[in-house]
Amino acid sequence: MARIEAEVGRPQGGFLKWIDDRFPFTATLKYHVTEYYASKNFNFWYVFGVLAFVVLAIQLVTGIFLTMNYKPAAADAFASVEYIMRDVEWGWLIRYMHSTGASFFFVVVYLHMFRAMLYGSYKKPRELIWIIGMLIFFVLMAEGFAGYLLPWGQMSYWGAQVIISLFGAIPGIGEALVEIIRGDYSISDITLNRFFALHVIVLPLALIGLIFVHIVALHEVGSNNPDGIEIKQNKGPDGVPLDGIAFHPYHTSKDLVAIIIFLMVFSAVVFFAPDMGGYFLEHANFEPANLTATPEHIAPVWYFTPFYAILRAVPDKLWGFILFVFAVLLPVFLPWLDRARVKSVRYRGWIYKSALAIFVVTFLTLGWLGTMPAENIYVIAARIFSALYFAFFLLMPYYTTIDKTKPVPDRVVYHG
Repeated sequence: MARIEAEVGRPQGGFLKWIDDRFPFTATLKYHVTEYYASKNFNFWYVFGVLAFVVLAIQLVTGIFLTMNYKPAAADAFASVEYIMRDVEWGWLIRYMHSTGASFFFVVVYLHMFRAMLYGSYKKPRELIWIIGMLIFFVLMAEGFAGYLLPWGQMSYWGAQVIISLFGAIPGIGEALVEIIRGDYSISDITLNRFFALHVIVLPLALIGLIFVHIVALHEVGSNNPDGIEIKQNKGPDGVPLDGIAFHPYHTSKDLVAIIIFLMVFSAVVFFAPDMGGYFLEHANFEPANLTATPEHIAPVWYFTPFYAILRAVPDKLWGFILFVFAVLLPVFLPWLDRARVKSVRYRGWIYKSALAIFVVTFLTLGWLGTMPAENIYVIAARIFSALYFAFFLLMPYYTTIDKTKPVPDRVVYHG
């Protein structure tokens, strides 16, 4: 191990030394990879961060190729997407990789966030990492929404119409804000150009910047682990954590296996079920936007539907919008809502475990309800599960305080 690190850490030859004299390449590599010590007991829940990097790379590369043939104009947008699908060489594959990648991005991000809730990765000293991560999530939501309009399909147009109109419920500034977002008195060519600029330039730059800050903050305080133990508190004479191991090559080799499996699953979806039964690509979006014919049932793409179900659960437009925003923002405050003395779910009591299980079921059910018509039993169910969603967060200071926890070991524990 020492020999491998020495090989990576020592400048090899004149060219690398020339680089190191002008840029801290080797020092950066050592700090963030070869001499960044992470816990030895990482499990598969810790691969979703690197998988998010993989999906980001897929989205950036495929997005660049799509912009070469896409025309951000109301009269040409839908036809240009059809042109990409039918006439551009391998265009269908690039488009399906991009649309599938959007859904997979949210899949891995949601699982990444769930891992933080499992093992308390938002608790001290990682509050800032969690806040930055939530900012990444907000930018990703904006990026997904902006990209959703670009195909100029029937559901894209009317879904954007519904979501943008929500801002009109804000007292005083609502109508002016809606006009600013649209850039016009209705969703038009100007709106499409505006969203295109946000989707391909502004939001990706913000996303990359926030991810960079997220990684820097993570490596400053160190990664959490399934036991919730701070490995930096137990160091050997050489200053290396006793329960730590160099991220490369030990964790990178595990990540490589996860990446290969992920790409196999991703490829299977792209080649055999790119629309995923209408969840990844809605069937209505294969029709051009018709400004005079409203779809019978308007729903956003699946990764927004849990929050959309909460929005529709309230008859009043203003209160629905408030609860929608509140539902998105509440997870930001997890570091202060969670009063448990331990981090990991392994050492928490039955109350938190039950609450977390109910929350998972609630979130998935809200996601399904968001795809259903806003009528009868679906509305009643959405109200019940919306109440459970908010109860998980608002009651957390109470039930995490009274929950009986188990003693946390001094060293990390291996679980088969």
